[in-house]
Amino acid sequence: MCAAIGAPAGPAFAAPVPDTLAQRVQACTACHGPEGRAAAEGYQPRIAGKPAGYLYRQLLNFRDGRRSHAAMATLLAPLSDAYLRDIATHFAGLDLPYPPPAAPALPPDARHLAQALLTVGDPARRLPACNSCHGAAMTGVQPAVPGLLGLPRDYLVGQLGAWRTGQRRADAPDCMAHIAQALTPQEVGVLAGWLAAQPVPTPSRPAPAPAAPWPQDCGSLRP
Repeated sequence: MCAAIGAPAGPAFAAPVPDTLAQRVQACTACHGPEGRAAAEGYQPRIAGKPAGYLYRQLLNFRDGRRSHAAMATLLAPLSDAYLRDIATHFAGLDLPYPPPAAPALPPDARHLAQALLTVGDPARRLPACNSCHGAAMTGVQPAVPGLLGLPRDYLVGQLGAWRTGQRRADAPDCMAHIAQALTPQEVGVLAGWLAAQPVPTPSRPAPAPAAPWPQDCGSLRP
């Protein structure tokens, strides 16, 4: 008869936690949602699938004070440039489906205004069309322009408002600050409402870098 039968069980040991980047960035997904695909009703934006150059610059901006968010600044303060680039590359490599957005609630005149700003802009105010930088499908452009779909309306309003008031800044020349400050509050609301109601196409990868010059000189797009 086996002597082990009836013997008390030994101490239970927890399985070791794998030391991988996916494990380490769970601090990010606690707010940005599983794998960085934030839900449409949240304020935190999706980060999965955005260009690595954009994500890296935003991590630097939070760490170095060009964007204001106490929790992000605290989390990123001890991290090196190289580690921030690794985090950006990790999330940029995720190609995930997104849930369909809520039905649009904009009246026809508001939808017409939004589509005009997105596809034509307003040359009189030196406002380029949104899709001339963010891509024809609005899914972003390599290496550092983010997509504008799959984002909650409140987040879009908040970010355009932060550009307008100087709470959000980028490397000079800060083209988004000029664009946001040229928009009226009504236009900000209309753009955010229209964008938040658009489905994310499949595939949703950023477009390749264009051969033609950008419509404005932006410090955040320089190498």
